[in-house]
Amino acid sequence: MEDRKLKIAMLGHKRIPSREGGIEIVVEELCTRMAELGHDVTCYNRKGHHVSGKDFDNEVSDTYKGIKIKNVFTIDKRGIAAMTASVTGAIAAAFGKFDVVHFHAEGPCAMLWLPKLFRKRCIATIHGLDHQRAKWGKLASTYIMLGEKCAVKFADEIIVLSEGVQKYFMDTYGRKTQFIPNGVNRPVLRKADIIKEKFGLEKDSYLLFLGRLVPEKGIRYLIEAFKQVQTDKKLVIAGGSSDTEEFAAELKELAKNDARILFTGFVQGDELDELYSNAYLYVLPSDLEGMPLSLLEAMSYGNCCLVSNIEESTSVVEDKAFVFKKGDIIDLQNKLQEICDRKEQVEKYKNEAADYICEKYNWDDIVKRTLMLYKK
Repeated sequence: MEDRKLKIAMLGHKRIPSREGGIEIVVEELCTRMAELGHDVTCYNRKGHHVSGKDFDNEVSDTYKGIKIKNVFTIDKRGIAAMTASVTGAIAAAFGKFDVVHFHAEGPCAMLWLPKLFRKRCIATIHGLDHQRAKWGKLASTYIMLGEKCAVKFADEIIVLSEGVQKYFMDTYGRKTQFIPNGVNRPVLRKADIIKEKFGLEKDSYLLFLGRLVPEKGIRYLIEAFKQVQTDKKLVIAGGSSDTEEFAAELKELAKNDARILFTGFVQGDELDELYSNAYLYVLPSDLEGMPLSLLEAMSYGNCCLVSNIEESTSVVEDKAFVFKKGDIIDLQNKLQEICDRKEQVEKYKNEAADYICEKYNWDDIVKRTLMLYKK
């Protein structure tokens, strides 16, 4: 049974290969490793443009690192793209010859009942409580909640990424879930070449936020707090909008009178590696997370980190990072000032971060645990 090779379908992500969000990174890591183990893996990609604009679109062939890529019909409009792709992806998976259909994120799970009706084993990964995210309108939020309820009712197994979300499902629905966190790879550190030429950034000359520009990430608090910090270091806000162009414009307006604050837009490849490799501090001030992959990545590069005191972040960093009270601009300001002034503590956390995080969150172990759920 353990050696049986499976036919696996994945859907709910935007597309792979892509770094449009944490889900896309997770799906790629799972699928490439499962394909290497000999499993037959198909990913149902959305059609349409990259969330940060068509300039970031990539041509994707029918295969990628041993994975079969299928593009499904998508209405590429805000709030509708995820819904249409989940419907068409679920139909394709239901009629396909699969042993397992793995849904990612709450919204797409609204269609989980369909492949289940065709006697497929259905797994749902809840990457976060998406109905709580501020960017969604009424229609999208209703669909997301429908997905949550369908996952509870129809999924053979539900995977969650934090103990907080596990408690939510037990308290709300009496539904048992499986806690399997995300993983991280040990990266190669890079010198500040591209970012020096492009943005004037040197090693340890900046604080870094990297993620989607969405309200629940706490970026507004970060800008307000940083403006009051006495330091010559810059604040680099790296990432693109995700159906949140108005919010991104609001952030830039808030920061416009402080020349130390820099928006890079969406970054990837060597530029992304250099930003992680040379930061003095990585900051994640979120109000809401599933399991923050950017935090795992930041620590894997040996970064000192500052996070809000939400369980999803503090359970990752344990005692290896600075913590501030969620949503408290004054506490955030004080912590940023302390960090800029206390280089010795920053160095201590930097020295501990990479070994700690890479040992704690190993992708090969996570794939093994996920496959065990597939084969039950």
